[in-house]
Amino acid sequence: MGDQLIRTRLLIGDAGIERLKRARVAVFGLGGVGSYVVEALARSGVGTLDIVDDDVIALSNLNRLLYATRENVGQPKTEIVQARIASICPETVVNAYRCFYLPETAGRFDFTQYDYVADAIDTVSGKLQLVLQAKAANVPVISCMGAGNKLDPTAFEVADISKTSVCPLARVMRRELKKRGIEHLKVVYSKEPPIEPEIAEADDGAAHQKRQTPGSCAFVPSVAGLILAGEIIRDLCGVTRNR
Repeated sequence: MGDQLIRTRLLIGDAGIERLKRARVAVFGLGGVGSYVVEALARSGVGTLDIVDDDVIALSNLNRLLYATRENVGQPKTEIVQARIASICPETVVNAYRCFYLPETAGRFDFTQYDYVADAIDTVSGKLQLVLQAKAANVPVISCMGAGNKLDPTAFEVADISKTSVCPLARVMRRELKKRGIEHLKVVYSKEPPIEPEIAEADDGAAHQKRQTPGSCAFVPSVAGLILAGEIIRDLCGVTRNR
């Protein structure tokens, strides 16, 4: 039988493949960013994935979620992702948690079990709690800043939160983390100024205000998700950047 990771093995070697196979990575949030994080990690050979999201697939998700189709609208994201990974990498262990990660639900998760944590959630309170919990467990964490209201996928950068600029979410996270004694956090963020979205109708027909519903597209959150996954893979394998 062939080796489905042979092309990856050529880049990171047998030792890198084994490190990924033994790794357990938690991905919080399975939206436009998180869906690409999970799939890239699975296709790279990460042995165990914990996926966390309480949402179901909506019609409005079809423009950006990797796994969203007309056929699975209304189904839980965790179930669809779990089934998809099984069809691609059946040996990958997937632990699915159908809940939103918030300060109120943080106690359900033992971060000491993880080798890496990916933050792809939207709420500031959840992101802050996630970073605090990861830091307390001494587990590497990478956090995605704002990917909504943007149209330039080339504007993303990997940086420490202390070095970010322009991004409104990064500014809030930087300030709030500093209040909590955390000045350093690896993030993926964009320097593209946010675009002011039009007022749109939600799936239920209700009008959403501009500030409540960020615009999003197929090619921006996906790039952010792939960058997150790439950083996790390189860090787990000890691969340094060539620049």
